[in-house]
Amino acid sequence: MPECPNEAVIAAPFGALALYANAKAVLRIDVVAGSAELIKPSTPLLEEACRQFNAYFENPLWRFSLPLMTRGTEHAQRVWRALQAVRPGQIKSYGELARELGTGARAVAGACRGNAFPIVIPCHRVVARNGLGGYCGRRSGPALGIKRWLLRHEGIDLAGYA
Repeated sequence: MPECPNEAVIAAPFGALALYANAKAVLRIDVVAGSAELIKPSTPLLEEACRQFNAYFENPLWRFSLPLMTRGTEHAQRVWRALQAVRPGQIKSYGELARELGTGARAVAGACRGNAFPIVIPCHRVVARNGLGGYCGRRSGPALGIKRWLLRHEGIDLAGYA
């Protein structure tokens, strides 16, 4: 288990982000709809993570370069690497990504659901064949509003996506 994590909570255009890190890597990012008590970063890594998120909120073409402590199956790791190759302003369906990886759409969706680093590993850029799909493990509620915000921020026209 990693050392006791440090936390920062920063404001985001859609609510807040809670970032957790140890001395070497970001451990997890939680997307928070609505308001949250802000917590200033207390380590250089968290300061850098906050700087990079603010750069992304200013410029949707920003590319993250943070050390992440990813934990998941080999399949999930492959999906997460493929997600990082989807550039801002682009989307792929779960099925498209599945065909590229030689797996099933539901397996891709499961890996997206297990992504502990939303936005940095951009699972918001994956949509369903016939709609928006889910986000952060949810298929309704505030999470989908955040997904819509992120996609619009990156210039995606959401006409036709429920």
